[in-house]
This record gives sequence, C-alpha cells and structure tokens, in this order.
Amino acid sequence: MVCRVTIPSPLSAAELGPDTTPVAYDVVGATAYITLNRPEFRNSQNSVMTYSLDAAFGRAVDDAGVKVIVLRGAGKHFSAGHDIGTPERDVDVKYPNTATLYWDHTDRVGGDQRLARETEVYVGMCRRWREIPKPVIAQIHGACIAGGLMLAWICDFIVASDDAFFSDPVARMGIPGVEYFAHAFVLGPRRAKEILFTGERFGAAEALEWGMVNHVVPRDQLEAKVDDIAGRIAEMPQLGLALTKKAVNICEDQMGLRNAMDSVFGWHHFAHSANAETMGGDSLGGMDAKSMKSSAGKQSS
Repeated sequence: MVCRVTIPSPLSAAELGPDTTPVAYDVVGATAYITLNRPEFRNSQNSVMTYSLDAAFGRAVDDAGVKVIVLRGAGKHFSAGHDIGTPERDVDVKYPNTATLYWDHTDRVGGDQRLARETEVYVGMCRRWREIPKPVIAQIHGACIAGGLMLAWICDFIVASDDAFFSDPVARMGIPGVEYFAHAFVLGPRRAKEILFTGERFGAAEALEWGMVNHVVPRDQLEAKVDDIAGRIAEMPQLGLALTKKAVNICEDQMGLRNAMDSVFGWHHFAHSANAETMGGDSLGGMDAKSMKSSAGKQSS
C-alpha cells in the first residue's frame, strides 16, 4: 500500500474544544487520524489536550463516513504521559465535565480535589474512550510512558514501530501504577509486577511477545501498516464492528477489568494522600517531570 503523507491541520476552537494546539484532526477516506500535538513536550497530556482529544473522538464518532480511528503522536514520541511539569500544566483550570457526573475540582482542596479531577480526566475519560463504537488503532512510536499507556490501552489494536518503548514508573512516587489500571489484563500478572516493581522500560519486541501489541514494524513502515489494517477494517459493516467491540469489552469486564480498576483507583488515591501527609502537601511524592524522565530506567532485557 502506498504510504500516505499528510500534515494534519489543527481544528479551530469552535470545532475541537477548548484549544486548537494540543490535538490535530484529519480524515482520509474512511479513517479519522487524531494526532497528539504537543511535540515540544513529548505529547505530555495536560487537561486541554484531554478535552480536545475527547472532542476529536466525538467528531469521529459523529461522522458517518468514518469507519476507523487512528490515534498517533506528532514528533519523536507518542506520549511521555500526564503533564506533571510543563509551563502549560493546567491542573487548576475548570473545563466542563464530559466523562462523569461529578463536582468541579477547582473549588475543592486536598484529597477531594484530586479525586474529583482524576475521576473525570483520567479514569473517566479513558473509560469513555474505550467504549467508542468504532475501532480505534493506536499507532505508537518512541516513548509511551505512564499516561501514554493509558491512551494506548483504551485502543482496540496497538501497532508499534520497532523503536517504541513503554514504561509505567510511578511506583517511584509510592503509587501503584497509573489510574487506568489495566496492567494485569494487558500484560499478565507477573509481567505487570515486573514492569511496575522495576519501573524499567520494555521495548516493542517484548510488548509483542507479551501480547500487549498486535504488530511491530520498522519505523518507516509504521504508517503504511496502520493504514493497511484500517483499510481492511473499513470494509466491514459499521454496526457489526460496533457490536463486536462491545461484545469483547463485555467479556473483558466480566473477567474483572472494571471492578479491579475501581479497587486499585482507591489505593491510588490512598497513595496520593499518604504522599501529601509526609511531603508537605505534594501528592506526587516529590517527583516531577524531570525526575520521572530520568527514572524511567534502562531498556529491560
């Protein structure tokens, strides 16, 4: 298949939520390409990116001509995770809730504030996106760290380049993994413990061996591979795809994914509160973006 080359254009604020910068949207044929677009910050996810991403997914769902959605990242990396230290971090900014019915976090304090925000923009958004009734393919290259894993794991397929690497190093904060805790389901319990206990990176070949990704290809073939899969999916009837996706998701939930995630989310917030009690109110245990980057560990063998 001929490799398609396009430069996605950010939507206007009216078309795509609170801001035009952090997400780009492009439709070619029956495929919507949604691009994380903060390459200068390794596509770390601030709130405006989260809400713009939600708006982009909504636009793709509403477009009857779109059969498949591709989620990808601009620049050198897919996503370095949640924004915990860039100049554009907007943790205290209010956006209208769309994922859950919960009160605004910006006029709350302490554990109440953290729980309200993370229920909405982390667990709530990811669960909302997991239920998108159209197939979603994650196109992963470079870093896919912590919150980047959350975005990849809500997708139906993951196709990675051979230079992709993955990590969830947040145990270094004293926290049991990211909020969308699907680790034991996508990696198996022993691999999940290994990557969480060590915080080390694992590569695309390991992710393929462990069953976390569908395909690994050379970097220069990544786009063509994703386009080929999207093209084959687009030949299927839309309702059939939606019902099949729902069926598999139901099976995964029956195996305990949703209940396990609810339970671990509680322990996640206990960890935030424990940190805040001993670190002068710092729920991240003294870690910031720079220290988390340096702590991601070496490529595991």
